[in-house]
Amino acid sequence: MHPAPAMRQTPLNQIHNPDVLNFMRSDYTGVVEVGSSSGALARAYRGINPGCRYVGIEIDADYAEASRQHCTEVIHGNVEYLSAETFHQLSDADCWVFADALEHLYDPWQLLERIKANARSRTEVIACIPNAQYWGVQSRLNAGLFIYQDSGLFDRTHIRWLTRLTIIDLFNSHGFQVLNMIARLLDQPTDEMAAAIRQMARASGNDPEMALQDAVPFQYVVKALADG
Repeated sequence: MHPAPAMRQTPLNQIHNPDVLNFMRSDYTGVVEVGSSSGALARAYRGINPGCRYVGIEIDADYAEASRQHCTEVIHGNVEYLSAETFHQLSDADCWVFADALEHLYDPWQLLERIKANARSRTEVIACIPNAQYWGVQSRLNAGLFIYQDSGLFDRTHIRWLTRLTIIDLFNSHGFQVLNMIARLLDQPTDEMAAAIRQMARASGNDPEMALQDAVPFQYVVKALADG
């Protein structure tokens, strides 16, 4: 039997996430972006801070090649399996970026611990993470239609699913202080859907208004700090 073909990553695009860019300080000396993709974010950030050492880590060979034109360095490989020597070479970075990447990792908890353990100074982590509590996800689950797609919230390469509360716990429980967190919005739930979410919360003994509030964002952007 022939082995199954490798699962393709999220399709390449040339668009950076403006909310992630807005969370990035303009004076970083070193940035590591996990999942550098086309290099769109590197291009935008280095337009602001051209002297920054900007290292992309990319698991897909074609995407790694695409991002080389915008990053100062690119590592083709899986960030979860970087050698101790490679990680040590990245320890002077004062910002790690995961723009739609943490959810693709098997063990983001361990990776955050490794970043903190290797940090030589105050290191920031900025991440954009899909919201598993999004009302559209709840609607599909209710109908049994958890169908994987090539991109979006149901991206077939997503491994971990997080909510606002579990995102905060992910960072706080591994030595990071959450400095800022914003919601990215897409579609609003209908009145009927909002009422159903409130009713489910009441039936579960939870706060109905908080349940609805947490069901509206489709992504969160978070900025957390580790003191090295």
